[in-house]
Amino acid sequence: MRAVGDAMADTLRVRTGPDTVQEDLVKLVLTVVELLRQLIERQALRRVETGDLTEAQEEELGATLLALHDRMTELCAQHGLTLADLNLDLGPLGPLLPPP
Repeated sequence: MRAVGDAMADTLRVRTGPDTVQEDLVKLVLTVVELLRQLIERQALRRVETGDLTEAQEEELGATLLALHDRMTELCAQHGLTLADLNLDLGPLGPLLPPP
């Protein structure tokens, strides 16, 4: 008998098949873009914390990151996904994306 945790982990893994190739590819691409978005956001926060940016640059960066987050949310919705759906389970490595 499988544990409940195993069943949940299976729902977060990408399943491919001839019927779902397009959906799987969209999910994979959106997952990679979301991973990059989160990495860029963390780097931006580090730059803000170290004082590397002017106030105007901080405001522009914040607006850009917010717009990118909103666009990712829209793209996910267009394909019947949420940002949480993009967090793939990597087995023993854990989830791909860190918690929000």
